[in-house]
Amino acid sequence: MPWDIRFVSTYPPRLCGIGTFCRNLVDALRQFSAEAADIRIAAIDNGNGPYSNPVDIVINQYDAQSWKNATDHILAHTGSSNNMVVVLQHEFGLDPDSQGNDACGDNYVRMARTFSEKGVPTLVYFHTVLEAPNDHQKKIVKDLARYSDGLIVTTESAIDILESDTYGIDHSKLKHIDHGIRMRSLTQYDRFKIKSGLGLKDFFLVTTLGLLSPGKGLQYSIQAYGRFIRQSCTDVQRRQIVYLIGGQCHPEFTRARDGKLYREYMNSLDKALDKANVRWCRTDTLKNVDWHKQDIVFFDTFLNEDTLLKMYGMTNCMILPYLNMEQISSGVLADTVGSGRVAIATKFRYALELIYSNKRCPTGLVIGRFARGILVDAGEDSIEQIAQGLDYVVFEKEKRLHMERQAHQRGYQMRWANSAWALLQYIQFIRDKKEIATGRGIKFLRERPSKLQRK
Repeated sequence: MPWDIRFVSTYPPRLCGIGTFCRNLVDALRQFSAEAADIRIAAIDNGNGPYSNPVDIVINQYDAQSWKNATDHILAHTGSSNNMVVVLQHEFGLDPDSQGNDACGDNYVRMARTFSEKGVPTLVYFHTVLEAPNDHQKKIVKDLARYSDGLIVTTESAIDILESDTYGIDHSKLKHIDHGIRMRSLTQYDRFKIKSGLGLKDFFLVTTLGLLSPGKGLQYSIQAYGRFIRQSCTDVQRRQIVYLIGGQCHPEFTRARDGKLYREYMNSLDKALDKANVRWCRTDTLKNVDWHKQDIVFFDTFLNEDTLLKMYGMTNCMILPYLNMEQISSGVLADTVGSGRVAIATKFRYALELIYSNKRCPTGLVIGRFARGILVDAGEDSIEQIAQGLDYVVFEKEKRLHMERQAHQRGYQMRWANSAWALLQYIQFIRDKKEIATGRGIKFLRERPSKLQRK
């Protein structure tokens, strides 16, 4: 039976990583029209519209009644075929309370409870799983487990956390599905062509991509890059290597507290650039950059899909100096691995999973298991370690190419089509589980303790 799938999520044009995730997943699901007959989005909005198909409901993020109206609207379209499933893309920061306090609400739980009471299969994608949650965060996760049919995470380590004594969620409620990758296969000729078009044909390109914020750790990667080019490169080599930082600050961050946080952040980057003693520029176009004269180039624009694909295609090394070690997903890291590029990443959860296979990771710079990338400690310690990592990938070409091959091999398993198909299979499993009959066997209740009972 084809499914009517309803997502509750942010969605483009809102600039949000979860919205991009949802769009890519929806695009992949459309390849399976026999299984996914209709796909609709209830878009969690904060003044970012207008929206177009497949968005048919807009939720005012800061209006509890709007969340309830969206729930009622979805239920009104369940029909009589019992083929609807709701997928909630959960993130604490998208769930304010009635006073407008971010990350303090229970709107997702109210939705899940209502759908559960009406018999609508409901799944929850967790985009953040905290190892040490506060009381509110713990309650929200436990309530979502109670009122949903399954919880989906993009890392195996998140399952371990959810099963731990902190949350105590039964394993049968948990499902791991890879974060998809958007990268198409590019030949070596295609990569050279992209670089040549921007005047980067003979350059070694280091990049950091995505929406910028203090938690991205750029203040450390900038200093690390400055240390690398001063200590490892000749003046001639320095002219053939460039660090491209692509993306803008999140618009909601730039507006926060009348722009005070944004100004403080930009000031911190200026200080890092001074410490790094590098030549740098900021531009909204790459057509007229004199790459030989710059060490760092800020590409100050929102990176659309086509631009992102080109960026992944032409980069030689991606730096992800993130500061939140509990981050369980990263589209940038997924796409870096999928496109066969070397990542130098701090040891956040998703990086540990993709690069180090969730094994115990020592401190300091570490070459990933199966040589898929390089891991470094976060914060001040990352400055020296990222510089060491750059020295390794720039001057050890054969080892870098081996890393690229190993990363690309893992990436093939993570295509969005594979992730979408895994979701459809899980939806079918949930429905089948609901419909399994217990048969005619007598149901026995334990009436006495037994030494044979498994503890």
